[in-house]
Amino acid sequence: MPAKIQYRDQIFDVRSGMTVRAALQKLEISPESVLATRKSELITDDEILQDDDHVRLIPVISGGQR
Repeated sequence: MPAKIQYRDQIFDVRSGMTVRAALQKLEISPESVLATRKSELITDDEILQDDDHVRLIPVISGGQR
């Protein structure tokens, strides 16, 4: 069973057993541009995706004063 990664309004099926970072690279999403959460808890990009996982990606917003 694949894991699911949700990014904005899209949901992608990815192979379980791979890391979050590997899944992001496969989807051509920069790991530095998002935070990954599972069940509303932050997870690291070296986390192994399990069957039926649903990972939500939150875009990182940066900026500051000039």
